[in-house]
Amino acid sequence: MRLPQRTLSACAALAASLALLAGPAAVPPAAAQAGDGCDPIDPAACLLPFPNDWNTVADAGTPTGRRVHLRTTLKNALGVPVSPGEWNRADGFSPGSMLLSRVPGLDLARTGAAPVTDIGASLRDDAPIVIVDTATGERWPYWAELDANAPADRRALIVRPARNFREGHRYAVALRDLRDASGNPIGPNAAFAKILGPELPSADPLAARQRDSARVLAALQARGVGRDGLYLAWDFTVASRQSLTGPVLRMRDDALRGLGDRSPSFLVTQVADDVDDKIAREVKGVVWAPSYLDQYGGLPGSALHRGADGMPSQLPGNSQAVPFQCEIPRSALTRPARPALYGHGLLGSEGEVDAGNVKAMAAEHGFVFCATKWIGMADEDVPNVVSALADLTRFRTVADRLQQSLVNFTFLGRAMTRGFAGDKAFQNAAGAPLIDAGAELTYDGNSQGGIMGGALTAVSPDVRRAVLGVPAMNYSTLLNRSADFPQYAKVLDLFYPDRLDQQIGLALIQMLWDRGEANGYAWHMTDDPLPNTPKHRVLMHVAFGDHQVAPVAAEVEARTIGARIHTPALTPGRSPDKTPYWGIPTFGSSHDGSAMVVWDSGSPVPPLTNTPPTEGRDPHSDPRGSADARRQKAAFLTTGEVVDVCGGGPCVITP
Repeated sequence: MRLPQRTLSACAALAASLALLAGPAAVPPAAAQAGDGCDPIDPAACLLPFPNDWNTVADAGTPTGRRVHLRTTLKNALGVPVSPGEWNRADGFSPGSMLLSRVPGLDLARTGAAPVTDIGASLRDDAPIVIVDTATGERWPYWAELDANAPADRRALIVRPARNFREGHRYAVALRDLRDASGNPIGPNAAFAKILGPELPSADPLAARQRDSARVLAALQARGVGRDGLYLAWDFTVASRQSLTGPVLRMRDDALRGLGDRSPSFLVTQVADDVDDKIAREVKGVVWAPSYLDQYGGLPGSALHRGADGMPSQLPGNSQAVPFQCEIPRSALTRPARPALYGHGLLGSEGEVDAGNVKAMAAEHGFVFCATKWIGMADEDVPNVVSALADLTRFRTVADRLQQSLVNFTFLGRAMTRGFAGDKAFQNAAGAPLIDAGAELTYDGNSQGGIMGGALTAVSPDVRRAVLGVPAMNYSTLLNRSADFPQYAKVLDLFYPDRLDQQIGLALIQMLWDRGEANGYAWHMTDDPLPNTPKHRVLMHVAFGDHQVAPVAAEVEARTIGARIHTPALTPGRSPDKTPYWGIPTFGSSHDGSAMVVWDSGSPVPPLTNTPPTEGRDPHSDPRGSADARRQKAAFLTTGEVVDVCGGGPCVITP
């Protein structure tokens, strides 16, 4: 969803104010030195390579046996360091983490590294970049790219997993047989070359690092990756399921335990009848949910309140006012409509539920849609989001409010199925309910609502079927590829002007974002549910060439959640990929399970770099605007089956 003009104006004004504080742009940081908390094997910047078990310590009290222990982090242009406390709660790194290094002179094409158009090449025996699951020996698929936004001397090598890494597993990484633009081999830097050499005396500053590297080199050797041609090798541990989802599950279970079988308390504040030819009634109000934030009322900028065990805890009497807006179709006047939650787009509000496509879906297929805010990334959060890009320590407040929003949506859903039907605002003139409280609650969301909807689906005990419109996951992949981000990137440019630092910063904040978006929950979105949670089915509607939410990240999500893709997905010749939609199982006419359907409006192929599309029209809103797509969504939400609405061919939309 494109940002409203008022939001853009607010961003610009706040960015200008912050620029006065920042002063002149900072110069790129000096190379990291051994002994200052930085890993000496990649001296281009502290925290490289990333993620890296160098930045963890042993901890027998965690499921992984490790705990993140960042000692040195980034500093912004004002010299304010990122405080590592919130990161150090984790027992590993993001399951979707990009792998970062800096290889001077690297040419990926001459090296033969797998590009985004040929993910299958990442698994070749002679692949120059190797990622190995040290527990299973499985080679992990990826694509490699150089940061297209950076000058040559600060250009990160970015390796992105094509399927999320397994929770709690340790991975070994090897960069080998690297080449420059002339095809010449690139040798390891002095520190790593020394580590690869003879055993160092104990007094040598690199001796401990050499001993630590031995297990990585052994793990790689066991999988056929020797030392010949090796440029760099390291390992990292992925956060456990408990670390990623534990806080939200604690909040959810505590909140629902207090609620029991009752409806949450709610207050209807506004009712409008005869809204238009589709909507009979619009209802606005507030639902109350327990708040686990550290300010009463949980305003923007608040963070989770944590108890003595480090887990979210409710301040005495603290509750969250959850605003809602519901659209009730005219058909509900004679037959109660099915209840469905709606998730709004980027930094929006519950008012998006009155969009034309949502009203059409309600009227055509008999749904009552109710929406609330994704607090943390709602319209009211814009100033706080901008300030978090100026000081990444503050990003915890974005992620923490997002976690509270998952509780808020859960409570709104409970009110829809256990309370609203008894209120006259949700009854017709004869006193009959307009909402079918006995029908299963479902979910439909678009853009940010498609991203956040994945997390909600995974944690919801009530939503068993969800449609994720123009979705994806993993903002660290999405941001550089989104046409929505440049306005915000101005703030990042001011406060973290070094482009290598920016990529490290995006990788860091993804570790916190995981706690509140689909990337941290993807493994449990469908057939491997979280504790006290049912299995779910998900239908993903992807817009080919989307300017705002990169389809390549939706493909990673599909591989991770086990979705199948409708085929033929595209007209032959439309995809630049050697094997389009590599690694995603297919289905033809119909499918009884989770799925991805690609809708093609004829927009140009998106850039193959980590940059946003700039050519042609943006098809971002086209799937939800298609009557055929809405028909497919309704069938899925009602039955769980994905039906073919495209006549046996690709799903094509004429704009």
